Amino acid sequence: MTMVCGTRPELIKLAPLIRLIGARATVVYTGQHYDTAMYHRIRRDIGSPGRFHELAVGGARRGTQLGSAVAAVDELLAEHPTTAVVVQGDTTSALAGALAANANDVPLVHVEAGLRSYDRAMPEEHNRVAIDHLADLCCAPTELNRANLLHEGVPDERIAITGNTVVEALATALPHHDEEAVVLASHELRQDGYVLATIHRPENVDDPANLETILRELSRLPLPVVLPLHPRTAKRVAGFGLTGLLANLKVVEPQAYPAFLALARCAAVVVSDSGGIQEEVSVLKRPVVVVRRSTERPEIEGTFGTLVPPGQRVRTEVLRWLDDVPGHRERLGRIPSPYGSGSPSAVIADALRQLVRGEPPVLTPERVVVPPPASRPRGSRVPHSNSSS
Repeated sequence: MTMVCGTRPELIKLAPLIRLIGARATVVYTGQHYDTAMYHRIRRDIGSPGRFHELAVGGARRGTQLGSAVAAVDELLAEHPTTAVVVQGDTTSALAGALAANANDVPLVHVEAGLRSYDRAMPEEHNRVAIDHLADLCCAPTELNRANLLHEGVPDERIAITGNTVVEALATALPHHDEEAVVLASHELRQDGYVLATIHRPENVDDPANLETILRELSRLPLPVVLPLHPRTAKRVAGFGLTGLLANLKVVEPQAYPAFLALARCAAVVVSDSGGIQEEVSVLKRPVVVVRRSTERPEIEGTFGTLVPPGQRVRTEVLRWLDDVPGHRERLGRIPSPYGSGSPSAVIADALRQLVRGEPPVLTPERVVVPPPASRPRGSRVPHSNSSS
């Protein structure tokens, strides 16, 4: 079984499945995230697969990176035959793995299938749609994701509702409260006394006006803002001459996953353009202001999250969440995560085994619990027929 990935979030989310499969798993890491500090944290975040192949395709333009990754993965699959290829999410590496699997006539499994933003300006939207239609097994985290796939004509027998592996990856990595206290003390923070922010998406950091606006709005907040500075963002801040806007923020280096979860769980509110954080806050029961023009995770809208474009609403929405931090913490604590609970990776492994054997998936519902449709928050709707990508 071969898992192709190239970014830290992919490896974090695949880690439970890697641990479950163990020595039978081969991990192909493309090097899409190639920053040294990020890479060392990535390697600490995963288990011990049977094989680990490290490629080096990062640092190039997206098209060049995709072509290089497809060629490299294709060569590996030819040299090391496998029963199936597993990809996660919507990255360039995931698409490369899908195309290489298709070229080698190897069954393809897409973990985190069926997510849609219906925003064609997002490169990730094209990736996730292409992967879903190439996949032999689409592991959809929620009923909404399954509805998206059916709407596009993906046969029901190729879809399994599995929940999202982020729930068990997070449960495994979440530090104990004493370790959490150490993390907060190291940054001179107290619970509910700060805002946590992460900004890295091209639509925000590659646009100097958007990046400047976001940094200014963050610096105007009444609480300290902790900003783990992504390498891409750091490069853009320097290149656009915006370094001075970091003076009023508490800039820290990218955190190891457990330390980041500690910061997120204790924050009064999170501000982010990350997809994974939108899922994580639903498990940590914290609010997030999502700074993007669109999201492929509408399940949290109206409950854990608020979607806003770069601008004054960033500050306005954060202030709304700060109006009653204990009350929001207590209220969100009663809402189940739309991404399930239990062991999604066990459900995926069961479906994967059935796929390799050529049998219909036989899932074990007790291994993952996904809230029924009636429990889904606002925003969980089937798209209209004219909104399909």
